Amino acid sequence: MQPTITNGASTSIWHATVSFPDFSPLQNNAQADVCVIGGGIAGLTAAYLLSKQQKKVILIDAFTLGAGETGRTTAHFFPPDEWYAALEESFGTDHASLIANSYAAATDTVESIIGMEQIDCAFQRVDGYLYALSSSHYMDIDQEFDAARRVGVAVEKLEQIPGIPFVTGPCIRFPHQAQFDPLKYLKGLAEALVRNGGAIYGNTRALKIEDHDNYQTVCTQHGKIRAPAVVVATNTPFNDRVVLHTKQAAYRTYVIGVRVPLNALPPILMWDNGDPYYYVRLELRNPECDYDMLLVGGRDHKVGQDPHPEHRYDEIEQWVRERFPMAQSVDYRWSGEIMEPADGAAFLGRNPLDNDNVYVISGDSGNGMTHCTLGGMIVTDLILGRKNPWTSLYDPGRKITHGFFEFVAEQANTLSQYSDWVKGGEVSSIREVPRQEGAIVQDGADKLAVYHDAEGKVHVLSAVCTHLGCIVHFNSAERSWDCPCHGSRFGIDGEVLHGPASAPLSIRK
Repeated sequence: MQPTITNGASTSIWHATVSFPDFSPLQNNAQADVCVIGGGIAGLTAAYLLSKQQKKVILIDAFTLGAGETGRTTAHFFPPDEWYAALEESFGTDHASLIANSYAAATDTVESIIGMEQIDCAFQRVDGYLYALSSSHYMDIDQEFDAARRVGVAVEKLEQIPGIPFVTGPCIRFPHQAQFDPLKYLKGLAEALVRNGGAIYGNTRALKIEDHDNYQTVCTQHGKIRAPAVVVATNTPFNDRVVLHTKQAAYRTYVIGVRVPLNALPPILMWDNGDPYYYVRLELRNPECDYDMLLVGGRDHKVGQDPHPEHRYDEIEQWVRERFPMAQSVDYRWSGEIMEPADGAAFLGRNPLDNDNVYVISGDSGNGMTHCTLGGMIVTDLILGRKNPWTSLYDPGRKITHGFFEFVAEQANTLSQYSDWVKGGEVSSIREVPRQEGAIVQDGADKLAVYHDAEGKVHVLSAVCTHLGCIVHFNSAERSWDCPCHGSRFGIDGEVLHGPASAPLSIRK
């Protein structure tokens, strides 16, 4: 067993407690019915479901299973992040009802898999509550309640969230939501996949996908995998340089894990409708512990657009202590990346620029556990030639006709980041970069990404993102170089931590 390698300096509660089997790298060329790229919940769900249909599946991951965003969520299943009122306004009542049905089906599928494969991952059905962060948003609660009922969701309006030590005001109860330990679930999926004849290779990065006579060839640094179908489940697709990346924007979200006395709070999910917003779940610890863990997240921002985001953890902690007087020590602080689709619906299905045999799962919008499971379900049906009621709704090739103004605003924000090319460096020379800090240094016409580590070694890289040429920014919380345009992230050694970039930052001397 090996500890999970994580894509940043912070460690989530899940990464701290779960280890995975040691899957060796691909050593030779291989062939399969389906090659799945990505060892998170999206990739493993698709691989597992396909293996249950007697498909020979090879799954590869650039690091270890669970090293990506699945282990950085708060891992709960809840209503769409855009909420039903907004989805109904954008897509109409019938389509919003389809979204509601798809969410319920995804949660039921996870519960079914857990039962079938006997996966011990603390899956629990719990009620979820949406409330207004301030009285000025009470009307929004009424609108969401009415919209949820119109699309067929069983909801109840209450005057207060039960069992909570602060006044929440009016709220909506969404019964029968769910939560679990995401990495224990991944471990169970991986074991089931191997039992079904699937193969898993770790530390095997996909570099490109080539199309040859209706077969796809996935090229890695260790060999090639030939398969009729390929599923790209890497949070954001590396094989599509432009199209999908103009339809979604990358955000960083922050979470803290705070001890609270055992049984001081009920098992519960909570979300508010403020800006910034906060989301809450209670993680019940092992019976020998004398505390539970309150997980609270929020304070999102565009990736690469806050060089020192540590204050966001402090702001979340302040919010918690003002509302939960029983809060004790903060044991965990971590962040994760979410992809926000312009129209609020994920991208699950055929990649728009490839032939019919390449599929993508992206656009999680803060609903990663739900969307990734749903993506695995949709992709499985497409590969098997089965009808699926949600295919057109989540089609990655759809035009963005809803959320158009948000789309325009995000594109304007992206374009503005290219102005970094005409700015000077953040410091005048490499020698001025403090220890354990990173900064951009101008070197003639070049821009360098310079990190000075704790031992005094200086790491010098090109500051130009290998995706579409933005200048990366240092993230002091994760000690990474983050692209403010499309969300790529790189380690201090230049290696890719998160796409869409597929090539590392070049090393400079």
